[in-house]
Amino acid sequence: MGNQQNVYRPHIDGLRAIAVSLVVLYHAFPAVLPGGFIGVDIFFVISGYLITGIIDRETSRGGFALFGFYVRRVRRIFPALLVVLVVTLGLGYRYLLPEAYRQLGIDTMASAAFSANIALMLQSGYFDIESAKKPLLHLWSLGIEEQFYLLWPLVLMIVSRLGASIFRVAFFLGAASFALNLAMVGSQPVATFYLPFTRAFELLAGAALAVGWQWTGGGKWHDIRALAGISLIGVAALLLDSSAPFPGWRAALPVFGAVLLIAAPGAWGCRFILSSRPMVWVGLISYPHYLWHWPLLVFAAMIKTAALTDIERGLIVCLSLILAWATYQLIELPIRFGRAPAAKVGGLAAGMVMIAAAGIVVVRWNGFESRLPAQVREIASVKTDASGWRVAECLLDLGHQTTFADTCVDRNKRPMILLWGDSTAGALLPGLRRAQHDREFGVAQFTANSCLPALDGPETCRENNARVLEIAVNLDPDIVLLHAYWGADFQGVADLIAALKKRTHARIVVLGSVPIWRRGLPQEVLLYYLQHQKMIPERSNEGLSRNWQDDVMRQKLAPLGTEYISARDVLCDASGCLTRLGPTASDLTSSDTVHLTEGASLLLIAGLIDKVLGTSAFER
Repeated sequence: MGNQQNVYRPHIDGLRAIAVSLVVLYHAFPAVLPGGFIGVDIFFVISGYLITGIIDRETSRGGFALFGFYVRRVRRIFPALLVVLVVTLGLGYRYLLPEAYRQLGIDTMASAAFSANIALMLQSGYFDIESAKKPLLHLWSLGIEEQFYLLWPLVLMIVSRLGASIFRVAFFLGAASFALNLAMVGSQPVATFYLPFTRAFELLAGAALAVGWQWTGGGKWHDIRALAGISLIGVAALLLDSSAPFPGWRAALPVFGAVLLIAAPGAWGCRFILSSRPMVWVGLISYPHYLWHWPLLVFAAMIKTAALTDIERGLIVCLSLILAWATYQLIELPIRFGRAPAAKVGGLAAGMVMIAAAGIVVVRWNGFESRLPAQVREIASVKTDASGWRVAECLLDLGHQTTFADTCVDRNKRPMILLWGDSTAGALLPGLRRAQHDREFGVAQFTANSCLPALDGPETCRENNARVLEIAVNLDPDIVLLHAYWGADFQGVADLIAALKKRTHARIVVLGSVPIWRRGLPQEVLLYYLQHQKMIPERSNEGLSRNWQDDVMRQKLAPLGTEYISARDVLCDASGCLTRLGPTASDLTSSDTVHLTEGASLLLIAGLIDKVLGTSAFER
């Protein structure tokens, strides 16, 4: 057993302030702090250190009671969490689509049962509601922590009764958890991220420190440890990002950094910076600050009709701090340290059961879809229908297949249009098929999810586009129609066009981006109704991305001898872009952010097919 005394260590609250600030800044300004998510790992180390130290001291005195431990956890965790869950569920009723609100009901149930990490692990997938729209996404960490504390106190009691070394148990269990994390992170990254078994080493690192390290007063080694610890945390926060597998070996950086900082109370930085009043203040409210910040960012992005500015994000962070302080002062402290603990614990437990029941009601009632008029409800619940795009045949998911079907080419039909692009190009196929009723031409479709028709980009896309280029050379089509969710970098597209001109006789036509709805057109329909209590106009600029690149693309493509057609000229005018072609759900022009519905595909192709066919395609 270490010689940890029940003495308040302010520098640990300062480390809490660093941890919560890293997470909040990562969520608010991800480009500035790409590795800020490691703040959660620091929280785990702090938690393991403090809780294990408390249990170890009480066990050594023979005064540890499992029931009393869980009572303290309820009084510590439940008050702020209940408030945030109630507010989030209320805001969701006001601003979320029925399906998204139903999902929030599931997340609320899971959060109330401290199993949000398991629920999120099971939800992961391509068609899942995007993470940025999940107000309770951040509660996965609370699930891991509480699941750990269901078992760890029992382990400590058993180890203490057997007279075994708690440090050795914590060390070997932590090593096993870290090894399991390393073994799984490559093949099962989602499970490794969310499962408590592959995250337990972070809490156990703090636990091992609590029982295996002797406090000393100070000295140069404290300064050395503190400098090394903050350096490891800084390197991880600045150099890591969400694209790398995590936790894996990378999690050792913030974990070991946090251990070194906790073990350096006598360091100058710990005594004068981490223990300063501002840092301690943020540390004391770090838990409610963590709970509040993410739902505020999510709902602010939903409510606003444009992307949040840096100033707005900064103001939301400030609002989170204010709400965290109010929650700490008015709710946490009175319940945690006030009188009548039994009544309070009973009330908190009942409240958590009630909020879980509310989540069940939301799920059973399908997100209270009846709160919307039938017309709005029908339109807002539109889902992407890719049945006419030839998915897994001529629109490939390169993670699962890399070979196009023979049916992707209309044989013996001329002129031939070779359609090349991403899934937005696949959405053009219904319109091209309808146009074939009135005009004689063939279609060869070679499209792949999230792959621009370019010679640069991700490796899987480069390999696919190289294969399609060889197919194009062999087919020698009359027209190559390039279309995608275009970005700002056209160099790879220009290189592809040059290769096509050199190796084929095709006329090359580039079709500009279709309208981009920032939150998805169904969500814009709902928000417009909630704000104006009427149906969105047939043409609107509400929620429409202003990032049109028609002029830029024309300028860049003109020297290449390539024709450019604007989709915006067909689908938009001065009053806005088409949102719907009539009053029903089937009349919506987009089913999400950027994919055209079948009706919009027919309209767009009808408006530009003659430009695409032109006359040069017939000159062989």
